[in-house]
Amino acid sequence: MNRDQVYNFAPGPSTMPESALKTAAAEMLNFRGSGMSVMEISHRSALFQEVFDSACLKLRRLMNVPDTHEILLLQGGATTQFAAIPMNLLEGGTADYAVTGNFSNKAAEEAGKYGTVHIAATTKPTGHDRIPTQAELDLSPDAKYFYYCANNTIYGTEWQYVPETASTLACDMSSDILSREVDVSKFGLIYAGAQKNMAPAGLTVVIVDKRLAGRELPITPKILSYRTMIETGSMLNTPPCWCIYMLDLTLDWVIKEGGVKAMDERKRERAGMLYDFLDNSKVLHPHALPGSRSFMNVTFRTDSPELDAAFVKGAAERGLLNLKGHKIAGGMRASVYNAMPVEGAKALVEYMKEFEVRNA
Repeated sequence: MNRDQVYNFAPGPSTMPESALKTAAAEMLNFRGSGMSVMEISHRSALFQEVFDSACLKLRRLMNVPDTHEILLLQGGATTQFAAIPMNLLEGGTADYAVTGNFSNKAAEEAGKYGTVHIAATTKPTGHDRIPTQAELDLSPDAKYFYYCANNTIYGTEWQYVPETASTLACDMSSDILSREVDVSKFGLIYAGAQKNMAPAGLTVVIVDKRLAGRELPITPKILSYRTMIETGSMLNTPPCWCIYMLDLTLDWVIKEGGVKAMDERKRERAGMLYDFLDNSKVLHPHALPGSRSFMNVTFRTDSPELDAAFVKGAAERGLLNLKGHKIAGGMRASVYNAMPVEGAKALVEYMKEFEVRNA
């Protein structure tokens, strides 16, 4: 199949803007007249510094990041931040964690190595099919921070509100960053693995209130210290240069398409089509409950694993790729991140309709 014959519903690494890919392809062997690929130039060079600064500036403008917060472009993925956050913010005390899926659970387990973790809410008893309400949050009076994962890719749930807490907010926005407007000033820390909405895997964006830097535990490695990474401009060591370049190109696309507001409108259109069908289907059933549903990852299933497999197989034959659900949750998962065209959601709904007719 050719690229124009498929829609990639992978949860990450995921589909990227075609314009960004074409620009990268055109500049692959000769970046801005340097005679070198962007993968070959020094991260200490003025040429790469331009790329780095450009990506940070665009991200700051798109997200309205205040001057009180620093943007760091780091390696290590979300998993590294599971440890970096408690090392930098917990100070051996207590932190509140909302466990609404697999990754917030892993983050809570990791944080427990560096202090006391209080589970402020968990949706495990109901299979992570919803997001807890504000009233359900059991907040500690002495918590250093409250941690949550804004969007749960495996189970298809998403926080549709920002929790109100007396402590610092720390949020994993890996899978819904740039898909909705966020008041960054409310957060002490936001981080996101880039491989959903921003760039290839290998880059992690961290947006941190500079007032929180310098509280790290003595055992914190320099590479995980927010203070050190702020002081070195994210370049204590070689940063993920190619991914930062691709981030810059992706942000160009977001800006050209109308910014975060346009991304928000499109996500509602895409996900709305899918949920409208699922809510009326006799064969395919949505996992997440209304009010808690993800706009990025639509999870659903049939009544049998065999029929689930048949759905995935038939979809692939139609060029609708990577719809198999995570091994933990099973079923199906359609990841419809920012770069997924509305036409992709339409094509999936048409296939769902045909599948329903054959299997009702």
